[in-house]
Amino acid sequence: MDTLVAHGSEEMAESSGSVPSPADIRDQLARIISSAEFPKGGRGPAFLSFVVEEALAGRALRLKGYTIAVEVFKRSEDFTQDDPVVRIEAGRLRRALERYYLVAGQDDPVRIDIPKGRYAPSFTWNAPISAAPIFASVEEEGKQLDHSWPRRGWLMLGLFGVIALAALTYWGSERIVEAAKRSGTAISPDEPTLVIAPFANLGDGPQAQLYTSGLTEELLTALPRFKEIMVFGRETSKSLSPQVEASEIRGGLGARYLLAGAVRVSGLKVRVTARLLDTSDGAILWSQTYDDDLTSRELFAIQSDVASKVAAAVAQPYGVIAQAATASPPPDDLGVYACTLRFYAYRSELSPETHLNARDCLESVVARYPSYATAWAMSSILYLDEDRFRFNLRSGQPAPLERALHSARRAIELEPGNTRALQSLMIALFFNQQLTEALQAGEEALALNPNDTELLGEFGTRLAICGQWQRGADLLDRALTLNPGGASYYHGARALAAYMLNDPDKAVSLIRKTNLQKFPMFHLVAAAIFADAGLLDEARREGEIFMKMRPDYIPNIIEEHRKRNIEPRDNLRMIASLRKAGLPVPSAEEVEAKVLATAAFKIP
Repeated sequence: MDTLVAHGSEEMAESSGSVPSPADIRDQLARIISSAEFPKGGRGPAFLSFVVEEALAGRALRLKGYTIAVEVFKRSEDFTQDDPVVRIEAGRLRRALERYYLVAGQDDPVRIDIPKGRYAPSFTWNAPISAAPIFASVEEEGKQLDHSWPRRGWLMLGLFGVIALAALTYWGSERIVEAAKRSGTAISPDEPTLVIAPFANLGDGPQAQLYTSGLTEELLTALPRFKEIMVFGRETSKSLSPQVEASEIRGGLGARYLLAGAVRVSGLKVRVTARLLDTSDGAILWSQTYDDDLTSRELFAIQSDVASKVAAAVAQPYGVIAQAATASPPPDDLGVYACTLRFYAYRSELSPETHLNARDCLESVVARYPSYATAWAMSSILYLDEDRFRFNLRSGQPAPLERALHSARRAIELEPGNTRALQSLMIALFFNQQLTEALQAGEEALALNPNDTELLGEFGTRLAICGQWQRGADLLDRALTLNPGGASYYHGARALAAYMLNDPDKAVSLIRKTNLQKFPMFHLVAAAIFADAGLLDEARREGEIFMKMRPDYIPNIIEEHRKRNIEPRDNLRMIASLRKAGLPVPSAEEVEAKVLATAAFKIP
């Protein structure tokens, strides 16, 4: 199909009869906007008119998030990409155009689209008007053999023109992508979108208003730290009424979720109520009440604590939004967010099947959205698990550890403040034996988002394995407090920490709560814990299961534990417990000699 590339000039359009002219395009624009099948409310008509006219004027490279936000949506000049309004409205406009051409515009002469990943429009003929000579029948072609060579030459030139235009389209899209990268525009897929309404002030006096405003600000700081969701910026929130209806948010902004609430200050008592609504039907997905006392804590500390608790409950990887999306995916989900949910499903189960499912899905996301940092970070962790868990190993590619580190560094390049990117870099460095750098990345991620339970669980485990068992246990406890129904991985890692901290009763209790039956390392840890607690029958059973799943591990246990950076003293202890469980580990003398020989990697 012949295409007029959006960044071309008006003269380009007029110089070729094989593409729609500016007059054709403007007629089509008027036809779309006046149609009953194209939404009249909202910003769609203004958005479409602006990008079409800018493209026809040869200014398509100006069509970035900032330009559109300021000139179409009348945002102030300090607009930043933290406010996703342009991306959201672009998605709505694409869907409106798709619907229009399916219903009212099937026979329109010109097609206007907004290609995914950019804001510059493309213009094509809705029907291939010049296709007949190319697809002429063999009989008709025979009748045309007496036509002059010049005419056939023009046909060939026309074909070359189509090819050239296709190449130009590709070149133009690449230029736009690069320009967006330089400007800081994130070209990322549709994600769950959240609007925070100003919390209602139900108290008396200036202190109540101060607390209400401060809490909304804290929420606008805490929630965007979770990179798997998109949170509308401060200006959007401030423009809303505390009593805004969910349907208004859905119709006006296109956001899937609304966080609203109220603050009541009475004397020295503070009560905050918060609720999360699904804007598609107004259903309350979650609500909570927080009570506090101004005699024991300062106002700032209270609002900061409440904001952290709300953010963790709503937005963390296994929180309310993730659960809601799993139960009922949003209608405009293009499969990208589903891939992040597959990643967390894998982390909850740690099985080869869920690993393969998540890896394939995320690789398709990275191919479609190469500047989407979260997908690179998740892919890094999945590549790493090919090596450490022997899940779905592939031949003919760079080593899993190499791919993991490359993907993690790519995620950091794209978005240095992405918690999942820092987490993936931490793990990749850890298993590449760069322990100091790994723990530094973990500390940076923790400072960035102390409420991310996925990070808390992973960083707590890395610290514990390096010998900081108590601090690791504390972080794992926080993850379990914030997300008691989360991944079994937390329980398993915390059980190992209790075992190393000489608390066998707690270790046994936690390992029995862990549901990771498809994960080989679960059975190894369970065997050690049960043996240490004197539960030898259970220890032998778990050991036998592990040997069936990973027969290669025990003969190489010292090297396997070295790769996992287990401290020499902890390594000796664990191997002794596994010997009690009946596993065929090397003799005590052989183990001690080999383990002590690896003590060079020990961390103080």
